[in-house]
Amino acid sequence: MSLASEERKKRILESLAIQGKVIVNELSQHFEVTTETIRRDLDDLEKEGKLKKVYGGAVKLEVEIEPAYHEREMIHAGEKRKIGMLAASMIEDNDVIVIDEGSTAMQILHHLKDKRSLTILVCSIPTLILLVEYQKKGSFDGRIIFIGGEIDAKHLRVSGPISEKVMEDFYVYKSFLSVDGVSLENGVTSYDYERALFTRKLIKCSRTSIVLADSSKVGKRTVAKIADLSDINYIISDSEPPPRDGRNR
Repeated sequence: MSLASEERKKRILESLAIQGKVIVNELSQHFEVTTETIRRDLDDLEKEGKLKKVYGGAVKLEVEIEPAYHEREMIHAGEKRKIGMLAASMIEDNDVIVIDEGSTAMQILHHLKDKRSLTILVCSIPTLILLVEYQKKGSFDGRIIFIGGEIDAKHLRVSGPISEKVMEDFYVYKSFLSVDGVSLENGVTSYDYERALFTRKLIKCSRTSIVLADSSKVGKRTVAKIADLSDINYIISDSEPPPRDGRNR
């Protein structure tokens, strides 16, 4: 039987949902088309984020869930510390900056002792608490502005329409952004759509946007698009740039 491409792809996804894996040769025989045709179908479905190609076929995508804040703190901790130190070196006296809620961006705070007259906007509760502690000890010289909004208790952050509205009244020199995925094909992405919209707002109100991403994020795509790479000024990572022929890994 010969099926139109879209109908064939639908049947492939149905088989994948039941079996968890499909084989190119078996699909070719079943649909009575060439293996090249099946590979093109699988290529298209992978680009759409509906499966993951493997040798000889494809497997079902495993849905990733963003870990809670305290879990994220422990993942790739050494790499995050190095990224935070390098990011802090880009901050100058009198800067007005945003440090977002990521555990990588929070590492910047440990390297601000020699910076003078900063204004820092934050949307993370742990970041706010640490910054206040540093200010009390004299390790931070500047103003702290907490961005209001609806609180996410699991991730200890604020985001949503209220936070976006608050940011409309600010223009900052630099924004330091933690993201969940960075790839040449898909840009920078987040697990959470609401957070993606808020991060997009931070980029819009910033003169310079700086993405912080450890190696586990590079070459990876998550569910919600934040921006294209062309919208980002710098990416700081412990990894090489994503390969041009890489796909959403």
